[in-house]
Amino acid sequence: MQQQKRQPELVEGNLPVFVFPTELIFYADDQSTYKQVLTLYNPYEFALKFKVLCTTPNKYAVVDATGAVKPQCCVDIVIRHRDVRASYYGVIDKFRLQVSEQSQRKALGKKEIIATLLPSAKEQQQQKEEEEKRIKEHLAESVFFEQTLCQPENRTASSGPSLLTVFLGIVCIAALMLPTLGEMESLVPLYLHLSVNQKLVAAYVLDLKNSHTKVSSPIPLPGRNEDLKEAS
Repeated sequence: MQQQKRQPELVEGNLPVFVFPTELIFYADDQSTYKQVLTLYNPYEFALKFKVLCTTPNKYAVVDATGAVKPQCCVDIVIRHRDVRASYYGVIDKFRLQVSEQSQRKALGKKEIIATLLPSAKEQQQQKEEEEKRIKEHLAESVFFEQTLCQPENRTASSGPSLLTVFLGIVCIAALMLPTLGEMESLVPLYLHLSVNQKLVAAYVLDLKNSHTKVSSPIPLPGRNEDLKEAS
């Protein structure tokens, strides 16, 4: 029953193939790199058989180009470069690793590995270091320009209060300067007279905008200290 459920997935040819590394680099001045090892992993609960194909088989020798991998095991595949010449420097070759189930001939999955011959490991290392240096310099310049662009915004934001804060402060101050309800000797129209509670709200909001004044401390105004004391 499990075989019937699993079989449709396997015949599609999309079975993931796990192999390491996915890139082979050979160096002409280092004979120790002429021999590379691919490791094929089988994390599945069934055995796999494999086959190694190559775009230029005359340049490489593959030890055990075909074989099998037991369930949840791995196998090493040795690849040797046997035709090292300057005309092949930088040429990219490809290996294809195909896997299938033991009882089937059709490939269930495949993985491609690229192989490159380079003249010198030292030159490659120097080029890599130079490339990393250029990348670091570019990143450093990018960070520098980004900081210089952000600095004017920071100075603008910290140069003073916003327009909304200033407007709100003016409104609160004006409210506190208006007469209190009950004051008869005032030239201000009656509808502009504010209650004690309204003035307390204005004083509280204004106090929040002023970091040097405590919230519990009312703002004294000439001629109106008695009203504020009574409200408190």
